[in-house]
Amino acid sequence: MAKKNDNGATGGSGKSSGLRPLHDKILLKRDEPETKTSSGIYLPETSKDKPKQGTVTAVGTGALNTDTGERIPLSVKKGDKVIFSSYAGTEVKLDGNELLIMSEDDILAVID
Repeated sequence: MAKKNDNGATGGSGKSSGLRPLHDKILLKRDEPETKTSSGIYLPETSKDKPKQGTVTAVGTGALNTDTGERIPLSVKKGDKVIFSSYAGTEVKLDGNELLIMSEDDILAVID
């Protein structure tokens, strides 16, 4: 059940690891990098690229519509697998977990 904020808006999908994203921000955990190629070749640590996909762990309350004062709900929800742009977001480390905080605009697609 979503909580009500002080401003009366309905809260997002809860918090994760003590972090609660604000407004149109999304908290996600990046997927682990591939350790071997599809042909079976193992990749050394130095050649692994950071994956550009991850799982949404928490979402904010949505952007504020300045004309009506209402919140615009986000199109992603907790648990969605998403693809995001290469240099999107801010990396944070909390309780040993590496997480990304980014705007909904940085998400390119949702993986069904």
